[in-house]
Amino acid sequence: MVANSVRFTTCTFERHGAAILEIFNHAIETSTALYEYQPRTLETIEAWFATKTAGGFPVIGVVNDSDTLLGFASYGPFRPQPAYKYTVEHSVYVHPDQRGNGYGRMLLQWIIQEAEAHGMHTLVGAIDAQNLVSLQLHESLGFVKVGSLPQVGFKFGRWLDLTLVQLTLAMPSHPIDG
Repeated sequence: MVANSVRFTTCTFERHGAAILEIFNHAIETSTALYEYQPRTLETIEAWFATKTAGGFPVIGVVNDSDTLLGFASYGPFRPQPAYKYTVEHSVYVHPDQRGNGYGRMLLQWIIQEAEAHGMHTLVGAIDAQNLVSLQLHESLGFVKVGSLPQVGFKFGRWLDLTLVQLTLAMPSHPIDG
C-alpha cells in the first residue's frame, strides 16, 4: 500500500547521490538485481548522473515528507546505434526498508508515462530470472517476456539467467530515420 504522503521528485546528485549510492550498493552486495561485484563509489554515482544529464535522461525519485529517498527510477539508451533511438532500457530500485509498499509500481508507471511523453516506442528491462517480484510487476503493467539469456552472469557462486521484458508504446506517431 502506497502512503499518501509521498511525492515524485527529480533526483540530483547533490540532493540524492548518497541515497542512490546506498540503494545501489545494497542491491550489489545482497542481490542479483545488479550483475556487479564491487560497491559503487560516490564518484561513480556522480559520473552516472552526468551521463544521464548529458543524454537528457531522467532520474526520478519517490520521497516522503522528510525528503527521504524511498526509491528511484531512470532510463537510458538501449544500444548506442542511432536506429535504436526510440528504445530505452529502464531501471527501478527501491530502498530495502521500503519494498512492498508500492513504490516500485509507482516508479515503473512513471517511467512508462515519461517514455511515452518523450516519444519513445519501446521500453526494455533486463531482469534476473529469479527476481519473480520484478518480473510479476512488469507483467502486471503490460510488459511481455521477449527473451532469456541463460547463464550470462556469474555471482554468488552460481550462473545467472537474464530475462528480457518489453513494453511497446504507441509513440512516436511519426518516427524518422537518421
